Amino acid sequence: MRPECCIFMEYRRFAGGYAAVRADGMIRNKKSGERIMTLRKILKDKKRIVIKVGTSSLTHPETGNVDLIKMEKLVRELTDLHNQGKEVILVSSGAIAVGRKAVGMKERPKELSVKQACASIGQARLMMIYQKLFMEYNQVASQILMTKNTLVNQTNRENAENTFETLLSMGAIPIVNENDTISTYEIQFGDNDTLSAVVTALVQADLLILLSDIDGLFTDDPNRNPEAKFIEYVDRIDERFQEMAKGSSSDVGTGGMSTKINAARLATSAGADMIIANGADMGIIHRIMEGGRIGTMFRANRTEDFYLIDYLDDNGRHDGRK
Repeated sequence: MRPECCIFMEYRRFAGGYAAVRADGMIRNKKSGERIMTLRKILKDKKRIVIKVGTSSLTHPETGNVDLIKMEKLVRELTDLHNQGKEVILVSSGAIAVGRKAVGMKERPKELSVKQACASIGQARLMMIYQKLFMEYNQVASQILMTKNTLVNQTNRENAENTFETLLSMGAIPIVNENDTISTYEIQFGDNDTLSAVVTALVQADLLILLSDIDGLFTDDPNRNPEAKFIEYVDRIDERFQEMAKGSSSDVGTGGMSTKINAARLATSAGADMIIANGADMGIIHRIMEGGRIGTMFRANRTEDFYLIDYLDDNGRHDGRK
């Protein structure tokens, strides 16, 4: 049974005139009343896609070990998107979780130095698995490790952008993670949700898909409140949605709903649509791209004066804007 959905409706101007946008993303022509398209069906035409996979989507919940079947299916889905002519970037969490299991730690480390050590071990193992799986489908993959300084500095930011563009032109699928060994930005700020939105803005992607251990956005935490209502479509993010955001119950990841709302605010302001969906089944990726009513869709609302650096420089000091 589909969860009850909150309805957010407004009329917006499209090429064919005004249309009513419902909570499920359905557009109906105000003049004729005929359905002319759905926002979700437009997703199949997206050309540059960033997909973020959380730690809980890559590991077995009972043991914390890598779920190889899910990783294989993820790689197959990404490769097939690439075979359709789309440019794909993967932002993958999991380095700390994989590293801590490798050294026999039963619980997520709390000390920063231990987290960074686990990330160093886990990132190497994670990339080895990714490369082996991508090679099975004859797909070239690359690794990009980023820090906040990479993006705050204008020269570094432009170099990062050029690297992404070159890799995509070569037909590679970049696999991105925070360089946790030398940086604490994403360790503290939430399981790569923020990083995936930053990458989306940096490469001017059309779509960001966040896969995690939740079905989407709810009016309250559904784990604590059975009356929480599912929200299928968000046209514009305001304080109501920020108040709805509460932390995830996952032990292996760090990204709660609050970080996902912040990621949606950044990505949509940069001009990308965003989907939050459950990564329990990686086959959900092609169903999303085919226009399936899956997860919560956040509509792109590009801000005219959008500058990525404004989202990164907490002190308001920077050496240039982009």
